[in-house]
Amino acid sequence: MSATSPAAVVVLAAGEGTRMKSKTPKVLHEISGRSLVGHVVAAARELDPQHLVVVVGHASEQVTAHLNAGDAVRTAFQAEQNGTGHAVRMGLEELGGNVDGTVIVVCGDTPLLSGETLGALAATHAADANAVTVLSAEVPDSTGYGRIVRDAATGAVTEIVEHKDATDEQRAIREINSGVFAFDGRLLGDALGKVRTDNSQGEEYLTDVLSILREAGHRVGASVAGDHREILGINNRLQLAEARRLLNERLLERAMLAGVTVVDPSSTLIDATVTYERDAVVHPGTQLLGTTHLAEDSEVGPNSRIENTVVGAGARVDNSVTLSAEVGPGASVGPYAYLRPGTRLGTKAKAGTFVELKKTVVGEGTKVPHLSYVGDATIGDHTNIGAASVFVNYDGVAKHHTTIGSHCRTGADNMFVAPVTVGDGVYTAAGSVITKDVPAGSLAVARGQQRNIEGWVARKRPGSAAAQAAQASPQVTDGQS
Repeated sequence: MSATSPAAVVVLAAGEGTRMKSKTPKVLHEISGRSLVGHVVAAARELDPQHLVVVVGHASEQVTAHLNAGDAVRTAFQAEQNGTGHAVRMGLEELGGNVDGTVIVVCGDTPLLSGETLGALAATHAADANAVTVLSAEVPDSTGYGRIVRDAATGAVTEIVEHKDATDEQRAIREINSGVFAFDGRLLGDALGKVRTDNSQGEEYLTDVLSILREAGHRVGASVAGDHREILGINNRLQLAEARRLLNERLLERAMLAGVTVVDPSSTLIDATVTYERDAVVHPGTQLLGTTHLAEDSEVGPNSRIENTVVGAGARVDNSVTLSAEVGPGASVGPYAYLRPGTRLGTKAKAGTFVELKKTVVGEGTKVPHLSYVGDATIGDHTNIGAASVFVNYDGVAKHHTTIGSHCRTGADNMFVAPVTVGDGVYTAAGSVITKDVPAGSLAVARGQQRNIEGWVARKRPGSAAAQAAQASPQVTDGQS
């Protein structure tokens, strides 16, 4: 915990967000791999606060369950949404009342807010010995926002004037209020008890705390965000899409500065939880989602969805979908492959064109080159699975496992009916249906004998194009082949 780490961060996430026009609570809408409130919580945790509490209200059980799906987050319940001041009061009560030290209050619908900006707010608050420090921003167009009015001599904030109440001179001010604050915890607790509800909404406004403390002789300051877009709140789907675009640009910029080649950033999506190493290459039309990791010299895309997947050093994923899978170093996937959860490709293994793998471990150097389905299987090292192979893993009730050994060569159009084990060094004939275990070093042939019925076309399809072609063939004599 650093010298400027706050005693507490209170995240306000109790509102319904009716303008989203959704059955999903506003703060649970997702962009770049996290919910809106998830992004705010992640930024708050960068400050290493002593306490972190999220105030929930609308759909509280759903929001609380979401927050506790990963690292548990403390919540406070606001039964009735009686304003931002009331929400902060509920948060402080969850922490036992007044809090010694800095309390930072943030909104749960500001996903672009960074830990760096919150840290600068906390540092300014401490350095200036403020009772309240407002996170402000200078915007190109301040229409509709509350203006930050400062004392010309000291730089202290003298008031926040709403647009409708501002004079022409004040409307020219481009520094606006973000709704994010740092407070002296003790002073905040006392001032919240003095907030009145004699306003048009009958609610407790957090902004009233500023005037209460200022009138009591305490200093109110401001910390200006480096990028005004960080303070953007989300109220509808248009703003959600814009925030997604801005956050995606930020995340891709971070990746490129870390040594990742992103060929076409405009067509590439990346989640905040994705990690990478230098010299990874991302081709156009690719989505990097969840806990995906790109190792050094790996190459993914174009037109690929890589989700919760580890792509090893020097591996290649081309025009494919991988979900909760592992692609080993130097392995190749695609084009047009589908790796489902539980799939692990070993070093220099291959899942080729139109191959689907599910819950399958593929050994080092083993190839499943094309047109095959492999489910619930273990395949050894340096084996080749023939084209159009199917691992028949489901009997209509339960899934069963298939084991293929190392250095095997299985024929095209094979079916392996699980449960079945094929030993090391086995060959299987094309067109075989393998239903019994095959000992190591064997050739397995499991197909019917071929029988040719000569002259059948001339007798059964006389006059047809096929019969005429057969009759004209130099291989035919007196209608017999």
